[in-house]
Amino acid sequence: MTQTPAPSLADLRQEIDRIDAGMHKLLMERGDIIDKLIAIKRSQASGSAFRPGREASMMREIVGRHHGILPVDIVESIWRVIIATFTHVQAPYTVHGDISLGNAAMRDVARFHFGFVVPYETHDDAGDVIHALSHSRGDLGLVPVAAPGAWWRALEGETAPKIIARLPFVERADHPAALPTYVLSKPIDEPPSSSDVRLVSAVLPVAPAKLPQGWSVPAHAGAALLVALHPGQTAVALAEALPAGTSLEPIGSHALAFVLPKAGG
Repeated sequence: MTQTPAPSLADLRQEIDRIDAGMHKLLMERGDIIDKLIAIKRSQASGSAFRPGREASMMREIVGRHHGILPVDIVESIWRVIIATFTHVQAPYTVHGDISLGNAAMRDVARFHFGFVVPYETHDDAGDVIHALSHSRGDLGLVPVAAPGAWWRALEGETAPKIIARLPFVERADHPAALPTYVLSKPIDEPPSSSDVRLVSAVLPVAPAKLPQGWSVPAHAGAALLVALHPGQTAVALAEALPAGTSLEPIGSHALAFVLPKAGG
C-alpha cells in the first residue's frame, strides 16, 4: 500500500501563507461590513458604537470553542483588538486610564484590550478619568476596581458616566493583563440583561464595622460601598439588608465574567 509522503517544510509554509492571506481577506471583508454598518447607523441615529453585552457574548463564544496549541491569551487579545479597533473606525474615541495603582499595570490592560490604534491617555486618579469622560464626545475610561477613595460616587446621577464593562472578560489566574478594571463611558442605550451584574453606590449613615453578609462589595471607603448585584439579587433586598437611611444609586452594569477552567481541572 502506497503511503502519502509527509509534507515538506516548503509545503507547510505555503499552507501558512494561504491561511494568512485568507485571514487578511476576511478582515477586509469585515471592514466592508462595518462600512455599511456605519452608513446605517448614521441614517438611523442609533447612538453609541459600544455594545459591551455583545462584546462579552462574542468573547465567551470565541474562548469557549478554542482548542489547540495557540495560547488563549493570544486569541482573546486578537479579538479584543479587532473589536476595539473596528469600534474606533465607526466612532473614534480615546481610552483614559487611571494609573493610581501603577502605570505599567494599567498600560497592560489598555493595550491588551484596545491595542495601539485606539489613543490612550493616562490620568493620576479616577476623578480625572471621570472628568475627562464627562467632557468628551464618546471616550472610554479605565478605573481599577481597587482605586483609592469612593471614586464611584462621581458616577451617581442620570447623566453621569457609568460602568459598562469589567476587564478582563476572561478571568484566569495567569492573565497577562489581570488588573481588575471597570470600563466607564457616558450612558449608553444598551440596558443591562438579566444575566448582568448591576452595580450600586450605597452610602450608609455611618461607616460599617463590617461589610454586609451575602453581598458582593468590590470596593468600599468609609460609609460608601460599591455593591455588585448578581443575577437574582435586587436593590430592594439590598436596601432591606442595610441600615435605615442608606442611599442607593445605580452606577452601571457589566457582563458576568467567563471563568476559564484550570488546566487539568
